[in-house]
Amino acid sequence: MPATHSDRVLTQVDARQFFSEAVQSAVANQQVRARGETLCYIVNLLTAYIRADQLFEADAEGLSLKPLALMYAQALEAPTMSDRDSSLKRLGDVALFISGLFSTSLSRSLVDVDYYIQMGGNAYGFLADSARITRETQALKIAFMELSDQFSAFADVLAEVSESGRLHNSVDIMRMYDIWQTTGSRRIALKLRNLGIEPVTTHRNTH
Repeated sequence: MPATHSDRVLTQVDARQFFSEAVQSAVANQQVRARGETLCYIVNLLTAYIRADQLFEADAEGLSLKPLALMYAQALEAPTMSDRDSSLKRLGDVALFISGLFSTSLSRSLVDVDYYIQMGGNAYGFLADSARITRETQALKIAFMELSDQFSAFADVLAEVSESGRLHNSVDIMRMYDIWQTTGSRRIALKLRNLGIEPVTTHRNTH
């Protein structure tokens, strides 16, 4: 029996093609109007975040996922505009990834998916408004503008992509995170730590 998308283990080599096809299909199915620059941005985001070390951040205790409120505070306190924009981009990317792939778990948390949509949309909107228009930044400006204006629609696109095939170990780890968030399971916490991931609360942010 030939391997299906669900059976395949995605590698960095074929991941971009897989996500490109999956995103195009989801956009068509949901009749979302999107420019090529935005679709390319989403494909690049998914290709990067299939690696847990790209989704999570390294700290003294291993890898963890910083709450959105702390990412926002980091952006406000950034010493340079470049650092600020990098923090806001990270905020928007994480918010989009989690609200797309884990909206069900967010509905059970103290901070729901609307918070992620608002924070992520605002971050992308600020980047779209502040970006200097050059040949290099024009594509990003277009992508940030569309992601801000249609954040929830693109979160739904990511949700369909997630359902269409296996997103490698980052999603598996995030699902363990979700179980730990809900149950506080010591067994799951130990499994996360064995992977170098320090379990910390990611959803219980405050506005």
